Amino acid sequence: MEFEEYLRLKKIDQETFNQVDPGRYAEWKELFVTMHPDSFTAQKKFLVNEIRRRYHLKEDVSKPQ
Repeated sequence: MEFEEYLRLKKIDQETFNQVDPGRYAEWKELFVTMHPDSFTAQKKFLVNEIRRRYHLKEDVSKPQ
C-alpha cells in the first residue's frame, strides 16, 4: 500500500496535509514505507485522528464492492 492510498483510506486530504504541514507529511511518508500500515496506525493512532480532523477528505472513499 502506498502512503497516498493510506491517507485516502483514513479520509485525510493528502494535498492539503502536504501543503500546510510538509515537515510532518514527509516524516510520516518516510516512516510509513518502513512498516506495515497497521503498525503505523497503532503508532500514530491519536495523531492520525487529529490530522483527519484538520485535513478531512471531502470525497467518498468507500471501498468498491
